Amino acid sequence: MSSYNRRNFIKMSALAGTGLGIYGNISSLYGKSALATGKRVGIIGLDTSHSVAFTKTLNATDAAAVYGGYKIVAAYPKGSNDIITSVERIPGYTEEVKKMGVEIVSSIADLLKKVDVVLLETNDGRLHLDQAMQVLKAGKPLFIDKPIATSLVDAKAIFAAAKQYNTPVFSSSSLRFITGISDIKSGKIGKVLGAETFSPAIIEKTHPDLFWYGIHGVELLFAIMGIGCKKVTRIHTKDTDVVVGVWEDGRLGSFRGTRNGNYNYGGKVAASDFGGTVFGEKTNLTLGEFKGYDPLLEQIVRFFETGKAPVNPEETLEIIAFMEAADESKNRGGTPVSIKVSD
Repeated sequence: MSSYNRRNFIKMSALAGTGLGIYGNISSLYGKSALATGKRVGIIGLDTSHSVAFTKTLNATDAAAVYGGYKIVAAYPKGSNDIITSVERIPGYTEEVKKMGVEIVSSIADLLKKVDVVLLETNDGRLHLDQAMQVLKAGKPLFIDKPIATSLVDAKAIFAAAKQYNTPVFSSSSLRFITGISDIKSGKIGKVLGAETFSPAIIEKTHPDLFWYGIHGVELLFAIMGIGCKKVTRIHTKDTDVVVGVWEDGRLGSFRGTRNGNYNYGGKVAASDFGGTVFGEKTNLTLGEFKGYDPLLEQIVRFFETGKAPVNPEETLEIIAFMEAADESKNRGGTPVSIKVSD
């Protein structure tokens, strides 16, 4: 068994520009942060369908009753520089949001002058640290779409900056709020004894393997199991990944990621391609189909209103560490790899 420790923690501190420790009860950040000063929403990145979907929902004529008057008023379209499927989407998505009353701006600095809160939607996770730093320094509450970053080092830097600038931030996949999760949280199945989740795991060469698409199923696994994973083993083939985590209390949680079947890179992904089985103390539960982004958007708006994140930083960081350990296990031929989030 290999020990997995992320190195270069100094990089995180330098990038965040702070000596504050992340693990000084980082969750307390969200009870103290400044709240949104208004309801003008800005988007960074029009290279993902999420940007269009969120705009359609928040800018609908009947949205105020559900979303409290939050409306997308401006967007900075630039996203990835070199992921072709993302770059090619920008012109079309830009025109779509313009038709919904969104002003297109030429820089993040311009965007921040016009909005109160920000949705960081850039599809390319490599850009998230730099983009998030600009928003956090400006004191604008921030949601970062998956992945929060493409390394544990960068993810830690984002949370350290949020603490330094007293500005709330959170990141999540929409799969965290799939049908059935609320039954688990309410105790309907009793204690969670284990879980198996699945999702597409399309690989993008610019990102670590699971960060691009597999993160959906991994985040769902953590939404069920919670934190405390200590060891990760990954079996990898051309079409499939199976990643098994051992939690500190002995529970097992697994993720199955696929790259074949009814879809492939650039193809259509169906709602039924996401899901899982939860093994409970009282009964087992099959999670329902993914039904869109509205449940996540409701959580984002509540976050903007309260400054309290629905996902703790510790859990987001452990998700990143889990995926990095899965890559390390693959590189070592399927050897179990221990994960350690803190340095």
